[in-house]
Amino acid sequence: MRNISFMLTQQQIRERTKTVTRRVGWATLKAGELLRGVEKGMGLKAGEKVVPLATIRVVSARPEVLSAMTADVEYGVAECAKEGFGDHPVLRSPSEFVEFFCNSHRGCTPDTVVTRIEFEYMD
Repeated sequence: MRNISFMLTQQQIRERTKTVTRRVGWATLKAGELLRGVEKGMGLKAGEKVVPLATIRVVSARPEVLSAMTADVEYGVAECAKEGFGDHPVLRSPSEFVEFFCNSHRGCTPDTVVTRIEFEYMD
């Protein structure tokens, strides 16, 4: 089972409020695949161990331009909630979420095609 890092959204995974994630890459992911959500997957210091958060099953995975969230605000608001930010004072806004995503992914712009992954918790 592959690991998938939720470094920036650990709280949402722990609270089970996140059912969608967007990734640069992961283009070959298929529905039905099991993944192990972890706190951090890369950049572990010597002696640090991977900390598992949840086992998830991919419901769907598809390419999507990041700006789709701002082009259709109703869709974007619903997606922010699925990303676990429905009650967040700032990141429940599609434009703020897209800015946050781009700032946390080098080279990303609103025109970047990302992989939208919908998942369910198995544990």
